[in-house]
Amino acid sequence: MTMNLKYNSDGLIPAIIQDASTKNVLMLGYMNAEAFQKTQETKKVTFYSRSKQRLWIKGEESGNFLNLVALKVDCDNDTLLIQANPQGPTCHKGTDTCWDEPNVSNFGFISKLEATIEERRTNAKAEESYVAYLFAKGINKLAQKVGEEAVEVVIEAKDNNDDLFLNESADLLFHYLMLLQAKGFKLEDIETVLKNREKK
Repeated sequence: MTMNLKYNSDGLIPAIIQDASTKNVLMLGYMNAEAFQKTQETKKVTFYSRSKQRLWIKGEESGNFLNLVALKVDCDNDTLLIQANPQGPTCHKGTDTCWDEPNVSNFGFISKLEATIEERRTNAKAEESYVAYLFAKGINKLAQKVGEEAVEVVIEAKDNNDDLFLNESADLLFHYLMLLQAKGFKLEDIETVLKNREKK
């Protein structure tokens, strides 16, 4: 792949490394023309190390390679976005990212909702929180609620009221997230199952 890249005066171009699956930013490195070419050839993300003054394959010592998935260039041709599959932690300090954040799937507001459910399940009293109340009732009650909401979604799907259908769908998802947590899982675990199916 050839790109009309604009390297800095020192012959380097910044490369943002993003996990191809989770879309989380893992690190920032720099490439020169040779590192860029080698990354494409070997499919192992390769940088130019300013401290070592040489090419550096990420993971050459630790074994935590970044396996290339895609290369993109920004609108000004002066920054790269490298999508990769990491083999182990990315940061030299042993963390998933160089910002000391876990590299897990982020479902936006849904992930925030999962965190809220967990917090209320753990800390709230049953009389103060609907979530805490349902968890206090046990797994059978949670499973029953998911069943009830699923039936309501099916009923509304047969009707023409989109607003009711969407609201019942939201209720189903909300209760399903609670049931997942009651079983010790999160939406990320379901994503893993679906990904494994895709490979077959």
